[in-house]
Amino acid sequence: MTTTLITGANKGLGFEAARRLIAAGHTVYLGSRDVERGRRAAEQLGGRTVQLDVTHDASVAAAVAAIEADGGLDVLVNNAGIATEWTATNTATNTVIGAADVTADLMRQTFETNVFGTVRVLHAFLPLLQRSTAPVVVNVSSGLASLTRVSDPGSRAYAYPGVAYPASKTAVNAITVQYAKAFPNIRINAVEPGFTQTDLNGNTGLQSVEQGAEIIVRMARLGQDGPTGGYFDADGALPW
Repeated sequence: MTTTLITGANKGLGFEAARRLIAAGHTVYLGSRDVERGRRAAEQLGGRTVQLDVTHDASVAAAVAAIEADGGLDVLVNNAGIATEWTATNTATNTVIGAADVTADLMRQTFETNVFGTVRVLHAFLPLLQRSTAPVVVNVSSGLASLTRVSDPGSRAYAYPGVAYPASKTAVNAITVQYAKAFPNIRINAVEPGFTQTDLNGNTGLQSVEQGAEIIVRMARLGQDGPTGGYFDADGALPW
């Protein structure tokens, strides 16, 4: 039996990925900051819940202890993320805080979850993953992480004005490459789900969570002959 942890799994892409992986036979822990929301989501799907706030060391350590006590971990999906520059006040007008207004505090808040949170969880769960016979890590990135795309006037990503979110996901890609080199026995990849209808973007995305979760689920089910250190969407490898 494959045991999987998905952070930020009580809704959106994390919830749909959990549903699909449970259907595929995985034992799935739905990581959630809110205990009650996590419990309800896990009950709905037939999964397990674990309280997990990726921005707090104690919360992550407690999650490690709980999952270790239940037998260990094979697959880690770093899905929890925020887009602070896409605020509640401007989702109605479909606008984003751009370069002229971005602040260090906004960058810091975004990186705390998207970058530092990813490293915090990865670091904490590495001992459990290294005990697995087929360990896998999936880091949920974004098409906006691609420097090639955001600098190409012909790309849809070129028009996105925000700074903090793309920068944080580019950092996630760099983390993915470096961890993959450091731990060649673990399949570690970054994925781009696509512009999906979730709370992250005020449900303005162009595709469903079912479509967005496809690449997350595919990479979570990799065998030990699968790729590592890559960046993929549903159609294949992406340019850095």
